[in-house]
Amino acid sequence: MKTSILFSLVLISTGLFAQQELNVSKSGLAVQGYDVVSYFSGKAAKGDSDLRLKYKEAIYYFTTEENKQKFKINPSKYAPQYGGWCAYAMGDDGSKVAVNPKTYKIVDGKLYLFYNKFGINTLNSWNKDEENLKIKADKNWSN
Repeated sequence: MKTSILFSLVLISTGLFAQQELNVSKSGLAVQGYDVVSYFSGKAAKGDSDLRLKYKEAIYYFTTEENKQKFKINPSKYAPQYGGWCAYAMGDDGSKVAVNPKTYKIVDGKLYLFYNKFGINTLNSWNKDEENLKIKADKNWSN
């Protein structure tokens, strides 16, 4: 598949492959500081470092105290799937690829994030075969 070859070349050339379990910064910040609860209202928003919570070794920022409390009550509802790595890459070959926090999709009440850089938006590829890619991504993530 032409897109997969180009995508792989971009990943190799930019060094985006990572060994860590969660997609966090060196300081442990998840989703580049975006408020994961905000995605469920239809718009990704940068969180405030003063409104933070730690969950599974990742630090999450929130835009409001209300969003922080929603996350605190039910973090598994809001935390991104596959540790915050690109859902498409996880489904395609199980690789852990960085994401653009503004490129996302809510599927069955779960947050999925996608790589979107250098003219490659993996959300488009995901949408073409979402059902199969989700099955494969779930399997790859559990391994």
